[in-house]
Amino acid sequence: MSAQIPVAVLGATGAVGQRFVQLLQDHPWFKLVALTASDRNEGKPYAQAVRWVIEGDIPAAARDLPLLATDPDAVLRAAPEVRAVFSALPNDIAASAEPAFARAGLLVFSNASYHRMAADVPLIIPEVNAEHLNLLRHQQQQRGWRGGIVCNTNCTVSGPAITLRALRDAFGVRRVFAFSMQAASGAGYPGVPSLDLIDNVIPFIKGEEEKLEAEARKLLGRFDGARIIEADLSLSAHCNRVPVLDGHMVALSVETERPAPAEAAAEVLRAFRCDDLRDLPTAPTQPIVVRDEPDRPQPRLDRLSGNGMSVVVGRVRAEPLFGERGVKLMTLAHNTIRGAAGGSLFNAELAVKMGFLS
Repeated sequence: MSAQIPVAVLGATGAVGQRFVQLLQDHPWFKLVALTASDRNEGKPYAQAVRWVIEGDIPAAARDLPLLATDPDAVLRAAPEVRAVFSALPNDIAASAEPAFARAGLLVFSNASYHRMAADVPLIIPEVNAEHLNLLRHQQQQRGWRGGIVCNTNCTVSGPAITLRALRDAFGVRRVFAFSMQAASGAGYPGVPSLDLIDNVIPFIKGEEEKLEAEARKLLGRFDGARIIEADLSLSAHCNRVPVLDGHMVALSVETERPAPAEAAAEVLRAFRCDDLRDLPTAPTQPIVVRDEPDRPQPRLDRLSGNGMSVVVGRVRAEPLFGERGVKLMTLAHNTIRGAAGGSLFNAELAVKMGFLS
């Protein structure tokens, strides 16, 4: 690229907003030029307003940026060169704010869930369904927008979806049982009170099971030129919050359409590549890292594989419930990188590659 694309982060003081700020530091394609936050912090320098909760220091380029109102007029008045925004907004604000930025001509790469299941909004994991990004043209035509909204998945979905894409390509997939163990950071900051989570497992996360089941079908569906035809896939999910800082683990039992011996399934996962994405800065060299040890993956040891963008898979073995057409395994994905800010950044890079952003 001849010049970096100016971008803004919406909701920059929250945990996911901080991860966006961190990942945009020294990014070769994007330049962070504006940040927004709630009304109470408007006008303050970022370093003064943010309670930095992730590893490392606040990037120098962001420290003195004044926090703006989450409004396209405010952002474009302060930084008229902005071409795209990364949204870490809560759902209630994203519902109206993200369309406002799209109407103003900006591409919105959203980490919120509000618009994910809208029929004309692309829900993207580049290794799974890059072609779905073409739905953006239909969205722009239907809504009369110069910009648009592109959504990242729920933070629990990324590991299973990439894994299921590889297995589907090789063996076909009929039914999936998923059991999640989700890290505390998935609830944002301050998230779940420590006295509720320490020495405990909480077997309920509002809306998570429904999101995992529905988003997987959309992600693995087919784009027919105007809409997404959802995958014919049955998926049942149980979602749980566990006392781990970062890294969502999901145990999968998969019924395949064709025989899937465990060794063959492991090799399919290990060999999975997306060569047409290799030139994107955030793309991991190995989308799926397969661990052969009997006690891996583990969040503390494996969540930063591929700079936090690789899905780590282990314990690949036969699933006796489904006979020769069954395989079970464990997936791990870093929820605030692969499943949140890093995933949205990857989607923006894909948009550049496909000519939607320049």
